[in-house]
Amino acid sequence: MTSIEHNLQQVRERIAAAAARCGRAPEEITLLAVSKTKPVSAVEEAIAAGQRAFGENYVQEGVEKVTTLAAHPELQWHFIGPLQSNKSRQVAEHFDWCHTVDRQRIAQRLNDQRPTHLPPLNVLIQVNISDENSKSGIMLEALPTLAQEISALPQLRLRGLMAIPAPEQDYDRQLAVCLQMAAAFRALQQNYPDVDTLSLGMSDDMEAAIAAGSTMVRIGTAVFGARDYARTSQQ
Repeated sequence: MTSIEHNLQQVRERIAAAAARCGRAPEEITLLAVSKTKPVSAVEEAIAAGQRAFGENYVQEGVEKVTTLAAHPELQWHFIGPLQSNKSRQVAEHFDWCHTVDRQRIAQRLNDQRPTHLPPLNVLIQVNISDENSKSGIMLEALPTLAQEISALPQLRLRGLMAIPAPEQDYDRQLAVCLQMAAAFRALQQNYPDVDTLSLGMSDDMEAAIAAGSTMVRIGTAVFGARDYARTSQQ
């Protein structure tokens, strides 16, 4: 068993245990392996271990992996980093999902740049749930307007919400923030039938996110090991 295969098994066991504690089925929660800064060989190891959904934070690096691994059409590629307007075309042309839509202008560009021969781009609205000045995302009160604008764009498919809560060591505080996101997610589901994805939870707050109702957790270091950010200095 490779180290990545072993790590994936351990993370899946954590997800299953967290789901069991709150009466959920582990199949309800997608493990998104965050492969940023990792070489294609590491992604290939994860593929061999059964992983199919991968998240990338840097456009150039992500596109290189998508194209290099094009022989694996079963893979799902998720863009989960901040998106600048001048990089939107590459995301629209190469990725299956974008988790970080937080303004109408970016949504419009992704819609206009999505090739018509591809299915609509799955998008999540990023919410700044902890109200951090350094974080991307919209405030909860702006969510209904942006959701309505995205739903009107034919080359996009609104699938749900994403958030990166502020780091918090206390489980109860983690849970309180995650429950806020879950409430916003359920409210969105009332108006948009395609909404089925709450991308919430990373290595340190995965259990709280799953207890609150997350359907997708984004795990990087626990799967691939420590990251080498020197590889992305040009991104």
